[in-house]
Amino acid sequence: MFYLLLLVTFLVALLVCYIVSRLFNDSIYKILNLIVPEAINEAWLKYIKFAIYVVGISGGVRIGDLERYITSRYNNREVLQLTTERWTLEIYRTLIGSLQSIATVLLIFFVFTLIAYVILKIFSSKNESK
Repeated sequence: MFYLLLLVTFLVALLVCYIVSRLFNDSIYKILNLIVPEAINEAWLKYIKFAIYVVGISGGVRIGDLERYITSRYNNREVLQLTTERWTLEIYRTLIGSLQSIATVLLIFFVFTLIAYVILKIFSSKNESK
């Protein structure tokens, strides 16, 4: 039952990553077009998508939390049983964990690209005024 839970949480996190990367694909591409030269734009887009998948899956599938279903933290206690309620909670935790992790990555990306855009605008306005 533990392996099935691990597989299901992985697949849920993977699906969340896929949906989010599809939703933000155009926005990320347009922002990169403004900042990054076109020759390396596609490479940066692939890297951002890779980061979304890595962070989303690692944030959604929390191995440390899942270990309590195979080992007890204390010697004299029983291992937690996987009931329907626990399945629901674990899938919900996977969804929320993936979304939180991806939101953090996207927030960092958008903040840094905004800073880069402002810097580029400042330099381009100085060059035009000369």
